Amino acid sequence: MAGKSKRGQRIEPTLKSSRAGDLNVRPTARDRAAVGLPAGKQSKKQSGPSEKKPSRTGTKPSKGRSGSDRRKTTKRRRRAGGSGGWISTLLKRTVYWGAVLGIWAGIAVIGVIGYYAAHLPPTSEWAVPARPPNVKIVSVTGELIANRGDTGGEAVRLEQLPPYLPNAVIAIEDRRFRSHIGVDPIGLARAAFVNLMEGRVAQGGSTLTQQLAKNLFLQPDRTMKRKVQELVLAFWLEAEFSKDEILEMYLNRVYLGAGAYGVDAAARRYFGKSARLLTVAESATLAGLLKAPSRFSPTRNPDLAEQRAQVVLMAMHEEGYITSNEAKMAIANPAAVVTRYTTASKNYAADYVMDVLPHFIGALDSDIIVDTTIDLKTQEDAEKALRDALAANGAEYRVTQGAIVTLDTAGAIRAMVGGANYAKSQFNRAAYAKRQPGSAFKPFVYLAALESGLTASTIRQDQPVSFGGWAPRNYTKEHYGPVSLTRALSMSLNTVAAQLAHEVGVKVVVNTSKKMGITSDLSNNLSISLGTSEVTPLEIASAYVPFSNGGYGVLPHVIRQIRTVDGEVLYARSGEGRGRVISRQTVGEMNMMMRETLLTGTGRAAQLESGRPAGGKTGTTQNFRDAWFIGYTGNLTTAVWIGNDDNSPTKKATGGNLPAEIWRETMDRAHQGFPVAELPGIPAAPVMVARPADSGPSRTNGEDGTLVMPEATAGRGPLDLFRTLFGG
Repeated sequence: MAGKSKRGQRIEPTLKSSRAGDLNVRPTARDRAAVGLPAGKQSKKQSGPSEKKPSRTGTKPSKGRSGSDRRKTTKRRRRAGGSGGWISTLLKRTVYWGAVLGIWAGIAVIGVIGYYAAHLPPTSEWAVPARPPNVKIVSVTGELIANRGDTGGEAVRLEQLPPYLPNAVIAIEDRRFRSHIGVDPIGLARAAFVNLMEGRVAQGGSTLTQQLAKNLFLQPDRTMKRKVQELVLAFWLEAEFSKDEILEMYLNRVYLGAGAYGVDAAARRYFGKSARLLTVAESATLAGLLKAPSRFSPTRNPDLAEQRAQVVLMAMHEEGYITSNEAKMAIANPAAVVTRYTTASKNYAADYVMDVLPHFIGALDSDIIVDTTIDLKTQEDAEKALRDALAANGAEYRVTQGAIVTLDTAGAIRAMVGGANYAKSQFNRAAYAKRQPGSAFKPFVYLAALESGLTASTIRQDQPVSFGGWAPRNYTKEHYGPVSLTRALSMSLNTVAAQLAHEVGVKVVVNTSKKMGITSDLSNNLSISLGTSEVTPLEIASAYVPFSNGGYGVLPHVIRQIRTVDGEVLYARSGEGRGRVISRQTVGEMNMMMRETLLTGTGRAAQLESGRPAGGKTGTTQNFRDAWFIGYTGNLTTAVWIGNDDNSPTKKATGGNLPAEIWRETMDRAHQGFPVAELPGIPAAPVMVARPADSGPSRTNGEDGTLVMPEATAGRGPLDLFRTLFGG
C-alpha cells in the first residue's frame, strides 16, 4: 500500500492512482489556450468530441473551473441579459444615492431654515401690522376730493369688490392659490425651469401668500435670508388666516405704481373711480401691473399695459373666471385711463388739507374722513377760468402761471387753485407763493386813513411828492390835481397812497393790515403803501373778507370736521374768528370806494355780468412781474394772481386785464344760484352797470391806462357824478 513505509523512510505524494476513480488534475486540451485562434473558434474547437475523450490516465474530465472559465461564464451571462442588466444596476445605484443625497439635502434645508428662522422674533410676537391709515378728503357736499396717506386709497373688503378683480390677480399671479399651503412646488419648479432655459430671471415662483409676507414683514432685498424668512412667514399666514383674509390683505397693500398702494388707490389713480366699480378690462389692467408696475403703467406705456391686460384676460378665461364672450368684450373695449386725476387742481386743496391736518389731530392710527369747506363746482370753475385764460392769452402776455383762492364770508376756503397744472407742478402758489401785491395792498392804507378821521370824500392833491428821496409816480405818469379818496383809490394813484401812509404813519398801516388778516412780515417804510411787501394770495384774500362780511376778521380754514370711518368725531370746527375788526360805518365807506374801482376805475373788466354789486382792487408790480385782482361780493371773496415762477417780467400784464377777466369768470360761475346781495354798509338800491364802451373817454387815469370817464356818468345822477369826480 502506498501509504505504508518502512520505519524512518519518508514517502512523497504521487499523482498516480491505483484506483480508477481517483482525482485527475492533469490539464486537458480544454484547459490549454489555443494559440492563434479567435475566442469563438477556440470555444468551438474545444467543445464536442474532444471533451468526451478520456485522458491518458483513463480518468474522467475535471468538474472544477479555472478563473478563465468563470470570466467567460460571466461574459456569457452578460450577453444573455443584454443591456438591461447594467441599466438595472445603474438605476438601483441612482435611486440609492439619490435617496442618500435627498436625505442630506433635506437635513441641510431644515438647518438653513432653522438658522434663518431663529433670527425672527418669537412666534408669540408675530402679528400683521396695521395698514397705514388713509385720509379720505371730501368736499362740503361729501364728494371725494382725494385720498391721502401712505397708501393713497381706502381699505376695501373682499366682498365689496367685483369678483373678477381678485380672480384676475389669482389667474395671472397664483393659479393654485386656493389649494397650496403657502408655497407652490409646481410653480417653483416651473419658474426654475423657465429661468434655467432663458438664462435669466424670467419668472417668479412666489405665491400671493409669500408676496404678502414680504410686503408685511420684510425688506425687498434679494438674499437667502429674506427668502427663507418669507417662506416661514407664508406658512404662518396660511395657518392663521383664511384664504379670503390673505387675499383681502394682499389686495389692500400691494404696490401698483404711481404711489398707489392697494387696488382702491390704483383704481382712483388710473381710472378715477373706486375699486368697487371696476370693469373686467380695468381689473385685468390692474392685475397686469403686478409684474412690473412702472413698465406696464397705463399712464406711461399704454400699449404695453393693454398687451399685458390681454394676457391676464386669457389667463382668466383659461381658469374659467370669465367666458369667451366676456374676454372678447374686454379686449375690444380696453380700459380708458383718466389723466385728469393727476392734473386736477383739487389736488392742491387736498395737499393743503394734509399740510394743516397735524394741527388738529395727533398721529393717525386708523382711517379717517376729513370734511372740508371745498365746493368742487367752484373749484372746477376757477380752474377752468385760469386755464382758459392762460391758454388764450398766456403767450400774448408772456404769463405761464397763476393762482386763485375763493373764501366765503366766514373765511371758509371754497376753492384753491395752486397753479396752472398740478401734474407739472405741485407747488401750491395760492397758499405758499409770496409775491408783491402792488396796488392791491392800498385798501389797507385807505382803511387806516378812514380810521384816522378821514372820509371817502376827503380831498388830496395828486401831485409829485418826495419823502426822503423816495418819489413815487403814478402808473400813467400823469397827475390830476385835487381828487377825493374814492377817486384816488379807484384810479390807483400812487402819490395819494404814499401821502396817506405818511400822514397816518407806517406803523398804523402795518397794524391795520395785520388786524385784517395779513400774517407775513411787512416792511417798515413808506413803500409799503404801494404793496412792496410780499404776501400770499390766501392771506390777502382773507384780509379782504371783512369788507365782504360787514367788518369781521376771519381765520381762513379748510377743515370743518374730522371723523373716523366708524363715525367718531375727532374734531369739529366751532366757528371762532377774529371778531369785529372794522366798524360798520367804515365798512360802508370802504365798500363804496372799492365798488367804484369796478364801476369807473382800473377794475372795470371785472364787472360781473349779472350786475351783482362787487368791490375790489387791481394790483401790478414793478416791471409787470405780478398782476392781481382781489375782489368780493356779499357772498364770496376771490383773489387772482398771475405771473411767472422765475419772477421774470410779463409782457404788460396788469391787474386790470387778465386777472380781472379771470376773476369775473370765476365769480360769475361761483354765484350761480346765489341771491343778489348788496355790499355791507351800502343801502340796497338798483345798480346800473356800464360795460366799457368802444368810443370814448378822452383821458386815461387807471394804473394800467384804463379809460374811465364815460362809465363814470352812466346811469348816475348829477349828485352821484359830483361825488364820483370830486368826493363832494
